Amino acid sequence: MSIFTQNIATSIPFGLDLGDLSIKAVQIVHGKKRDEIKGYASASLPFGYIQDGEILKSNEVAQVIREMLDDAQPKAIRSKQVICSLPETKAFLRIIQIPKMDLEEAKEAVRWEMEANIPLTADEVYYDWQIVSNSIKEDKGKMNVLLVAVARKTVEQIVDVLEKADLEVVGLEIESMAQSRSLINSQNKEETVMVVDIGDRRTGILIVANGVPVFTSSIAQSGQSLTDAIAKSFNMSNEEAEKTKIEHGIGSSTKGDPLFQSVKPVLESFVVEMQRSIEFLVSGLEYDNTVDRVIISGGGANTKGFIPYLAQRMQKTVEIGNPWSKILLGSNLPPIARQDAAQYTTAIGLALKELYYDHKT
Repeated sequence: MSIFTQNIATSIPFGLDLGDLSIKAVQIVHGKKRDEIKGYASASLPFGYIQDGEILKSNEVAQVIREMLDDAQPKAIRSKQVICSLPETKAFLRIIQIPKMDLEEAKEAVRWEMEANIPLTADEVYYDWQIVSNSIKEDKGKMNVLLVAVARKTVEQIVDVLEKADLEVVGLEIESMAQSRSLINSQNKEETVMVVDIGDRRTGILIVANGVPVFTSSIAQSGQSLTDAIAKSFNMSNEEAEKTKIEHGIGSSTKGDPLFQSVKPVLESFVVEMQRSIEFLVSGLEYDNTVDRVIISGGGANTKGFIPYLAQRMQKTVEIGNPWSKILLGSNLPPIARQDAAQYTTAIGLALKELYYDHKT
């Protein structure tokens, strides 16, 4: 489900994950027997080009995108058609309920319900919706609708920068929807899964129940938060602290390790926010009584010791996400190593959308 579609794809679009401090792109070609990763690339953005999802230097960002696509591996990405991410901080995702009715009547009902559920009017957002299973919440005579809305200003900024990069937008989708597509490949459709995407400057939390995204939020804790805590405790530069984090992770929680003590408050903040999300799912939304497992993605997923710590504190199965789970690679190894692939989760999910999942439904 795209929040915004401008053109019909005439070539194979690539997925573009547009973040505050980095950009990632993936193009996948679907074959009869296996899929091929045609190209992938990443690039850093200087601080201040994009801030909290708002594009402040569109010409400079467009230039970075063009250069990144030229430098893609194993081949440059030449497709001009793109499906791009929308920042979670600028999006609203809700499950709303409307009386059972035909689709034409539902269009107007969704518009009225949307204005009652988000702090913007229908004229101030681009939005999309789809009817989802009543297994989420059963109320006689009503149907559940998954609603996604993003402020028009945000959408128009992103379209502008992509057009300046000589690209044609065929779709835009919030990060959590793309992550759900690439990471969740469960045979148990009644399972409730939490996806925690740990980025450089923020962390996105997504809960998927019965195969449907039902809750999303963005929190301030991030991979950078751990780096900042190390730098402050040991009077290090940001570069030294980042190197320490990469080499030693969170340290040892069982030996009175000074490194662990420095990052423990940040780790506990992660735990508190994850627990709050679960409590809201159970008590606020009343969609389920627990989360069955937790998937960690994003660059922060690779921090040594982080996943075992969360598993112990949350008393749940916590695993690193595998964004290749729905890609048919046959006997070929993924071109991006497992420890690096977590950073490409959103871009892969966006590429998968146009590749063949939407065409199969």
